[in-house]
Formats: sequence, structure tokens, C-alpha cells
Amino acid sequence: MTAVAPTVKARARELFAGIPAEYDAAGAFLSFGQDPRWRRALVAAVAPAPTDRVLDVATGTGLVAAALIERYGCSVVGVDQSEEMLARARARQRAARSFAARCELLGGEAERLPFADGSFDALTFTYLLRYVDDPAAVLREMARVVKPGGRIGMVEFGVPSRPVLRRLWHVYASIGLPLLGRLVSQSWYEVGRFLGPSIASFADRLPPGRLASLWQDAGIGGVVVRRLSFGAGIVMWGTRGGGPG
Repeated sequence: MTAVAPTVKARARELFAGIPAEYDAAGAFLSFGQDPRWRRALVAAVAPAPTDRVLDVATGTGLVAAALIERYGCSVVGVDQSEEMLARARARQRAARSFAARCELLGGEAERLPFADGSFDALTFTYLLRYVDDPAAVLREMARVVKPGGRIGMVEFGVPSRPVLRRLWHVYASIGLPLLGRLVSQSWYEVGRFLGPSIASFADRLPPGRLASLWQDAGIGGVVVRRLSFGAGIVMWGTRGGGPG
């Protein structure tokens, strides 16, 4: 019998299960410090009020959730499908009293969020849409749980559009990422091999303009696309039920 290849989501879940301990530091290292910068841009773009309740989907180790709480004093619910990542986020809670007091961590999937309509004032998600089968449906599901007028924001990898930079990006993604990942661990070597093709495939399938259209179709208006680090990072945000950007 021919073996069935795992879906991208299943493969990503398998790969990332072995790396939570090094996730924060390795992510910064492999992106030459850009990943923390992109996350800061997301936090600044969403800008919740101190009284707001924010949902952080694909919260991972809680980096964005912690940054939202530290900067704005809001409350956050972090959701992730990976128990290994959530375990690392819970370790962050034990180390930081303010984070523990204001952040609730739950297991769950973006395709089926366990919340009523309009439960949150804002929503963030990071490196998520590459790993779901139906990005449009996931965007509709996330928009569903945000109150009208609430802001929704995202961080995702991108591919530079300028030809020279695009070629350099492909060299780094295909050769540099796996080699540098190996300096961290064997698990990160495998992640490095996986990330380049995953990012390139997603960028070809859903470039920023097409992705912004999916946001608008999901009921998210006023969509802003900000390309950072020559296009290697994309921060996107909009408003639930908002008008044109």
C-alpha cells in the first residue's frame, strides 16, 4: 500500500513539536533579528486599549501575547494546536506574574475557535495561514469572534519582489536556513529545510494583494499591508467590518 504524504499542517505540527525550547532565540537568529522586529510591528499596529480582550491565534510560546500585555496592559487569550508550544508559553507564565495574571492559554485550532461571535476586541495571529487547508475559511472564522470595529493583525513571511533580492532570498532559504538551523539542532535543520519551500509556495499562491482580498472577503476592511525587511516579512492588519484602507 502506498503511504499517504502528511498534509502541510501535519508536517509542520510534527516538526515544530521538537523545537519549543529554542523557538524564541532560534527564530531571531535565523531571521537575523527580523522576526522580533516584525512581531513588534504587529503589536504596534493592533494597539488594543488596556481594557480590551485580545485573542492571539497560533500563539506558540506566547511571544506576541506577552508583548501585547507588556505594552498595553490588555488581557489576552492565547490559542495553539501544539501542546509542546503551549507548555513553553506556560513556562513563560510561571516566570512573569503580569503575563500569568492577564493571559489565558488554551488548546485549539484556528479552523474551529471555541468562542461565541464577537467575543474579542482584537485578534492577532502569526505564521498561520501557510499551514491551513482553507485560508479564506480560517479568516472568516477568526473575523467571526471579533467585535465589529475590532482590529485584526497578522505576521507572515514573504519573498522579496526585486529580482536581485529575490534570488538572494532563495539562496538563503534553500541553503542558508538549513545550514544555520543545523548549528542550533538537528530538529532546526529539518525546520530550515521545510521553511523555504513552504514560504515560497505560499507567496506564489497568495501574494499580498490576493491575501488582502481574502481579508476583505472575510469582512475585514481597511486592510493595510506593510512589507518589512525588503519584503521578507509581511505585517497586515485591518478592521472587522471596516471600510476601504
